[in-house]
Amino acid sequence: MADTDLIPAPLTARHEGDAPGHVSLDERTTLDAGPGTEGTARWLRSVLGAATGLPFADGAGPHAIRLRLSPETEEEYGPEGYRLSTEDPEAAVTLDGGGPAGLFWGAQTLRQLLGPDAYRRAPVRPGADWDLPYVTVADRPRFGWRGLLLDVARHFTAKEDVLRLLDLMAAHKLNVFHFHLTDDQGWRIEIERYPRLTEVGAWRARSKRGHRASPLWDDTPHGGFYTHDDIREIVAYAAERHITVVPEIDLPGHSQAAIAAYPWLGNTDVVDTSALTVWDTWGVNPNVLAPTEEVLRFYEGVFEEVLELFPATFVHVGGDECPKDQWKESPAAQARIAELGVGDEAGLQSWFIRHFDRWLADRGRRLIGWDEILEGEVTRWGLAEGAAVSSWRGYGGGIAAAEAGHDVVMCPEQQVYLDHRQDGGPDEPVPIGFVRTLEDVYRFEPVPPGLSEAAARHVLGTQANVWTEVMENRARVDYQVFPRLAAFAEVAWSALPAPDERDTAGFLRRMETHYRRLDALGVAYRPPTGPAPCQRRPGLIGRPKDGPPPIV
Repeated sequence: MADTDLIPAPLTARHEGDAPGHVSLDERTTLDAGPGTEGTARWLRSVLGAATGLPFADGAGPHAIRLRLSPETEEEYGPEGYRLSTEDPEAAVTLDGGGPAGLFWGAQTLRQLLGPDAYRRAPVRPGADWDLPYVTVADRPRFGWRGLLLDVARHFTAKEDVLRLLDLMAAHKLNVFHFHLTDDQGWRIEIERYPRLTEVGAWRARSKRGHRASPLWDDTPHGGFYTHDDIREIVAYAAERHITVVPEIDLPGHSQAAIAAYPWLGNTDVVDTSALTVWDTWGVNPNVLAPTEEVLRFYEGVFEEVLELFPATFVHVGGDECPKDQWKESPAAQARIAELGVGDEAGLQSWFIRHFDRWLADRGRRLIGWDEILEGEVTRWGLAEGAAVSSWRGYGGGIAAAEAGHDVVMCPEQQVYLDHRQDGGPDEPVPIGFVRTLEDVYRFEPVPPGLSEAAARHVLGTQANVWTEVMENRARVDYQVFPRLAAFAEVAWSALPAPDERDTAGFLRRMETHYRRLDALGVAYRPPTGPAPCQRRPGLIGRPKDGPPPIV
């Protein structure tokens, strides 16, 4: 086994001969890009060219990096699989992809093999050769959905930082970016037919500092949004890295920013919605959408523009944490319950979800929502066949959905919510939730034991979620996400044994090299020894939970 320190760990990595050795990339190294490999060739020339200072001119021969799409590789390893070798006498490196995505993931492995300095934007040792070990790597992912959610509603993330995060995802072979674009605290996507969504809904007067129980406020107005062209750029940038962007538009709860912009969207017979502003604190908000045909038409208009911008099959509609108090008090909502025959307020929430489930299906898309979408009248009437569930409250919702024949993305809060604290020490900034260390995330298992074989086939994969209530800037996001995202990426990609049998010590040893990669990329991760002085947040109240998280 070659000592390659690759993360995520490949299926196999071995040297065929007896003696160690290496191959060097230097001024003679060319790129031999076969048909269909132009995107990866362009990425390699841009990224490795900047780090090494090498020109990587076009050309074949014994000094080339040879890129090919291989039907044989696809047959053995699938479209996201690849085979990389530095032991072919006819080329310096041969990289065969099962498909364009597999070729790109192989290029990420090549970058890792070149060492941490290959992650820099300019050469730090001009003129040095770049040595690769003699090794043959054969690899494929365990799951097709290897996701990361970024909440940009609670704290807005600038476009440049979104693009940077996509690069970091690609470096870890993650391939789904769940873009949480709307919530009570902000509406972040331009909708041309409804301009007040961003004129009003994208801005709040102040923000709570720390957990919602904190007495502290940041009185700086906060906000921002992405134009249509920003979204097109983000989607195209992700696609070049074989990452699918799944947009989320929350309904019928988590909607105060939209109601602040268009008060008639709310329950006007019980609340003075004209007095509502974009929410400035955290938690579950009581102001939800009114169950009217006009509201449905409004959100159909929103989704029409969303579908134009996002080609992904899946569209996330939220569907979680929808308090029913206003509907209980609203004569209009009660009349609607009777008119629709949905039984109660839970039936109204299901009515919203079922409507957009079918609306999206009619347009060739698939609805995905948080596990609450399984409740109420949905249980009675059923979701459309193609609808899927993000299981966040634990494994339970995902198990129920999978056993009912629906596809599932496992993202249980107790295991892979990266806003949860990384340590129980007093210096941990704004401690939220359970302690989830790097080692804990490495032992996460997306497929719960006891799931039937048929149901297990409905587990599309897994996703780590980054909720930004207490992450006000890029440095805070970096701290909460890294290095744990490296452990999560290996769980999502690699064929690991059962959690208790995983080589955690070996993973931590490989992380010693990976920290140097993150350093070269400028990632402000949590050091293994604890937060640096600038990463602490003394005096900011969190909401820590003690003990191991429950398995629910």
